[in-house]
Amino acid sequence: MECAFCKIYNQKLPAEIIYQDNILSCFLPRNMEVYGHLLVIPNKHFENIFDIPEEELTHIIKFTKKISLHLKECLGATGINILHASGKSAQQSVPHFHIHIFPRFDNDSLDTWPKLEKKEYDKDEILTKIKF
Repeated sequence: MECAFCKIYNQKLPAEIIYQDNILSCFLPRNMEVYGHLLVIPNKHFENIFDIPEEELTHIIKFTKKISLHLKECLGATGINILHASGKSAQQSVPHFHIHIFPRFDNDSLDTWPKLEKKEYDKDEILTKIKF
């Protein structure tokens, strides 16, 4: 069974596609969270960022920057939030890699930063585990 984003790419579900090439598609989400909200997906089904070949991921990231600059120019956005989640524990809602782009505007009253409980962590322990 195809996921919703695969169905959009394969034209089995309607979508307002604003750009498409052989690697990615960019379209308006069904339910826009903010003015100018866009989704960027790989055309091939990759569940999360860990599965995408480096060359394709680089293309997606470069396009995300390009479309963000386009939103700045054509909508007058003064900022951009780029949101992504990979994996259930990261609250990924659709099991197909995707990036949300939220154009931001002065005084738009949006707060897209998560409210996180302040915790103390052993930074030396973390550094030892993750440094490469």
